[in-house]
Amino acid sequence: MTSLPKTHIVLYTSGTPNGQKASITLEELGIHYEVKNIEISKNVQKEDWFLKINPNGRIPAIVDKTPKSDGTPRDKRIFEGGAILLYLTQRYDSDHKLNYPYDSDEYWEVVEWLVWMQSGIGPMQGQANHFYRYAPEKIEYGIKRYQTETKRLYQVLEDRLVEQSKTAGKDGPWIVGDRMTIADIANFSWVNWAEWAGVDIKQFKYLSQWADRINERSAVKRGLEVPESFTMKEKLKTKEGEEEYAKHHSQWVMKGQEADQKRHG
Repeated sequence: MTSLPKTHIVLYTSGTPNGQKASITLEELGIHYEVKNIEISKNVQKEDWFLKINPNGRIPAIVDKTPKSDGTPRDKRIFEGGAILLYLTQRYDSDHKLNYPYDSDEYWEVVEWLVWMQSGIGPMQGQANHFYRYAPEKIEYGIKRYQTETKRLYQVLEDRLVEQSKTAGKDGPWIVGDRMTIADIANFSWVNWAEWAGVDIKQFKYLSQWADRINERSAVKRGLEVPESFTMKEKLKTKEGEEEYAKHHSQWVMKGQEADQKRHG
């Protein structure tokens, strides 16, 4: 196993699906990083200093300050979750623990499923979250539209895992090849929040088992606790907890939307 360089990576994040995929990847790779908690409820991600790191005003983002191999300073920003995962594995995963060698067939399959998540599950389940949990008016069309699309995308993953199970090793199946990759981490980060979107993952046998396997990993457990405790599943065990969690998150979601409407409306 190749020894990892001493790293100086700053992760700007919050306890959301998008943020968790970055922290899980860092934990799985076992590289040093420091955490900056971006308080979305206070709209910190829209402050000028952060917009210099991510012009889109969203988390996660990283700044890699690890010196280059010749000792010269580095101050490289990376924003967008998919780009962060590809950057980290390309630069700090020479043993290909979470990806495959560049330009191999498996590498491009990982890229395909990573981009698929970014353009499908992420935005569609995000809208399901909004209409089901946050919207001030319960619009049945919006709820059903995005919950149905989320389920359709889950079925795509289910079918993929069924196909992969035919050649899987004892710890599989995985989305690509014989190991958990950043494609799994990226998709898991949203599937793990299924119940928050009002979707029952148990109806997808292979997907449910896949999520359970990932949740059991020590590095994943640590990554889910960055930058704050992941309490959603525990809160949903009681009606009171569910209402409390929804109220807290809906306040900052709607506050952010109002600010955007004021500026761009």
